[in-house]
Amino acid sequence: MVWLSHAHEDHFMHLDLFDDLPLWISDQDSTPLSSLEIFLDSYGMVNHDFRNYWKQMLQEEFHFKPRKPTKFLQGGQIIDLGMVTVDVLSTPGHTPGHLAFFFREPKVLFIGDYDLTRFGPWYGDAHSSIEETVDSVNRLKGIPAEVFLTSHETGVFIGDPGKLWEDYLEVINERERKLLDLLKEPKTMKEIVGSWIIYGREREPKAFFEFGEQGLMEKHLERLIKLGSVVQKKDHYIKRG
Repeated sequence: MVWLSHAHEDHFMHLDLFDDLPLWISDQDSTPLSSLEIFLDSYGMVNHDFRNYWKQMLQEEFHFKPRKPTKFLQGGQIIDLGMVTVDVLSTPGHTPGHLAFFFREPKVLFIGDYDLTRFGPWYGDAHSSIEETVDSVNRLKGIPAEVFLTSHETGVFIGDPGKLWEDYLEVINERERKLLDLLKEPKTMKEIVGSWIIYGREREPKAFFEFGEQGLMEKHLERLIKLGSVVQKKDHYIKRG
């Protein structure tokens, strides 16, 4: 069978090579796999040009085709594979249904896209969440694993990653500090995106980087408005006080 931690393109790539195998994924993350349009909606992709770019990329580079899961995985589930027992952990935030897997006997924890990279967490999808990302990472820290596997860059950590957990979450705070500093003067969304707080500088293709920059900034603005730190006045955002 194939297990997916979540429904992002770099994880379902080449899934088409395993049409004959059962697919297991969380219920929450199964819907984007049902159609290309629904997948793009899950990303909050509204820009027509960006959407067309992603359609082509998803089909040609990531081999997207609709797929219906055979079974849903859910947090709290225990899977007995004979020689190893697997705890399925619900770790939303990166996506609504992101999962981690703890292989008990070898004490190996697959934490997926909570990858402890210097770039920091991703929570820019339509239904991603900063708060759930923080909660999930903090819960993963408490799992008694001896080996930590992630999906990107370093990928394998032998022993507790230690300070990397805090450094990873601190990126969220650093992004927020930079945004609040920027919003000492009123800024439109276009101006906020053009400040490149996430990626540091303008990058190409815009359909990838500009889209990502805006997705993450929107999450921070939602959070800061909710906290009362930022107010929106028509099409401008400004730091309160």
